[in-house]
Amino acid sequence: MRMYDIILKKRNGEELTDDEIAFFIDGYTKGEIPDYQASALMMAIFYKGMTDRETVCLTDRMAHSGDMVDLSRFGEMSVDKHSTGGVGDKTSLIVAPIVASLGGKVTKMSGRGLGHTGGTVDKLESISGYNTSLTPDAFLSQVERVGMAIIGQTGNLTPADKKLYALRDVTATVDSIPLITSSIMSKKIAAGSHNIVLDVKVGSGAFMKTPRDAEILAEKMVGIGKACGRNIAAVITDMDSPLGNNVGNALEVAETVSVLKNEKKGDLREVSVALATEMVSLVFGLKHDEAEKKVVTAIEDGSAFEKMKEWIAAQGGDVAQIEDTSLLPRAKFSFDVLSDTDGYITEMNAEKIGKASVMLGAGRASKEDKIDYAAGIVINKKVGDKVKKGDLLATLYYDNGSPDNAKKCYLSALKIEPKQKSTPPLIHKIIR
Repeated sequence: MRMYDIILKKRNGEELTDDEIAFFIDGYTKGEIPDYQASALMMAIFYKGMTDRETVCLTDRMAHSGDMVDLSRFGEMSVDKHSTGGVGDKTSLIVAPIVASLGGKVTKMSGRGLGHTGGTVDKLESISGYNTSLTPDAFLSQVERVGMAIIGQTGNLTPADKKLYALRDVTATVDSIPLITSSIMSKKIAAGSHNIVLDVKVGSGAFMKTPRDAEILAEKMVGIGKACGRNIAAVITDMDSPLGNNVGNALEVAETVSVLKNEKKGDLREVSVALATEMVSLVFGLKHDEAEKKVVTAIEDGSAFEKMKEWIAAQGGDVAQIEDTSLLPRAKFSFDVLSDTDGYITEMNAEKIGKASVMLGAGRASKEDKIDYAAGIVINKKVGDKVKKGDLLATLYYDNGSPDNAKKCYLSALKIEPKQKSTPPLIHKIIR
């Protein structure tokens, strides 16, 4: 078998066999196939696509290219949640303790932020002492004891995906549905959970810009998950505006605490409840309404917040900072962004707001950049709100960032018009 023939076959729009896909993934992972041939195949897939069978095979081979996490000790109780990324997306810190407080076994390996999107690991590391690097045995032991653990991506999981993603990033082949699908799902399959809920973001701050594109991606990922023997659902959620009011690591942790303390309503709670409901429904085989009732009760009776404290303590975090979020890292400086006109906020470009937070030091422009855990933005007015000239739109928090540039970027993200417009739904669709 030759790589040349595989590239030619896909270039001509033909379907690759399982053996051909295996030959490519195995050879590229081992370094036997050069980048230039892998790049050629990625571009051929970008233009010619893949059948569902090809995508399932590609996902499975990528998942098995490295270590596989064995969660068999938890039976069918293990559950994971994955977001395709957004601004202010802190739902993992809310849904995991909710589901764990109800008896699910939440096993989550998360990444760091890059560009305008934040990373769960960065948010957790803003809590003093929190350990994101548990050994495999310690990880499983904690899930068994506490019901959940969230750590950084460790070990040798999906090395094929790591190599291919880096290659796609520099060859303009990232936005291909088969390649996106196999990248996301190979990591979820390798991570071992029996139940998986996908939060597929759509809008200005998401990778998928239109509801139809998000639906296609969600349907493909759900189909692959089922083909690989997983219990899976996808929730398509809006990311035209940042989720919640806080953008930035410590600020977002504080906001998750306010939701779990039953102090904060609004979009962040609504999306978190929707995701947790799907997780509980999958794990326990409950109907939607019954699962949702249990989720809301876990917030209202305080059991989810108590689980959060137990989880943070188990991973070495300072629980005092969870009980009193004013003890979390705080910025030295703040800057108020005021409205220069009257009207209604009709648009908030989430990507630009994410970039403004990066300018303040809350994110990374490159993988080597250091995070300022205290930096970020607290949004005071959101889409649909009426504003008057001089009203507070947002407050920027920073230590060494660039507030002037961040202010300009933030204001450029807003559209204020004389008449109010309808807003898109938070939950576009659920695919099971």
